[in-house]
Amino acid sequence: MTASKSPIMRLYHTGFFKLPHPDVHYGRPNADFGQGFYLTADQDFALRWSRENPEKDTFVNEYDLNTEGLCILSLERDQQWFDYLYANRNFLPDQYAEFDVIVGPIANDTIYDTFGIITSGMLSKENSLKLLQVGPQYRQIALKTERAVKQLTWLSARELSHEEMQGYHETVRVEEAAFQENFAKELERLTRED
Repeated sequence: MTASKSPIMRLYHTGFFKLPHPDVHYGRPNADFGQGFYLTADQDFALRWSRENPEKDTFVNEYDLNTEGLCILSLERDQQWFDYLYANRNFLPDQYAEFDVIVGPIANDTIYDTFGIITSGMLSKENSLKLLQVGPQYRQIALKTERAVKQLTWLSARELSHEEMQGYHETVRVEEAAFQENFAKELERLTRED
């Protein structure tokens, strides 16, 4: 007998507010997956990307999302994902507007560099896309519709201390430095290969 997958996803969002009723229309329309409410299933990742403001408290909000009946698109680090990110970051119409939820990798800071490398002819398209594979892969979940938000249950919010966030931020700093070094090495290797 095979166990069925639970339709409930435990998700996290850090920000300056307790958010029992998030708004999918608040936020940047040119985010990775367009306008929506962004979360992650990785609590450690949510904590590492917490932000500080001396005039505000920072909270990690915890939710359950009932995915039953929702239209969900799952993306991987590939051409489809890259094209979608690039279109959203350039304010083009949302080609996946029919989906309630989009799940996929978070873009690193070199996405524009990689696109420039692809279009410049410096590398073949195949090798250019290999640059997208460099570094750790963290996944995000974007709730895009009111329908999705109605199936999100807020569980709690915990305030993060300055000391706690500083520890997480140091981890991110070290990881980003390693990523930049690995990206440069891979770019050099692929340039020689082409």
